[in-house]
Amino acid sequence: MATAPAKKQFEEFRASALYCPRCRQAMPVHTRLLLVLVDGELHEYLCQACLTSLGTKTIRNKEQSGIIIA
Repeated sequence: MATAPAKKQFEEFRASALYCPRCRQAMPVHTRLLLVLVDGELHEYLCQACLTSLGTKTIRNKEQSGIIIA
């Protein structure tokens, strides 16, 4: 008996709150684009209250770009 392939529950995880050491509690966050990379983008999570950097996330491109570096 063959089983159906598992469905993805989500395509991309995005944090809505992270612990802020400056505020000493879990705080809502917003993201800021830091860098556009060859294979994706680098985003930074910032505390909405004090703007402390709480971490980064790299979002990879799903398809290959047409950029060739020689």
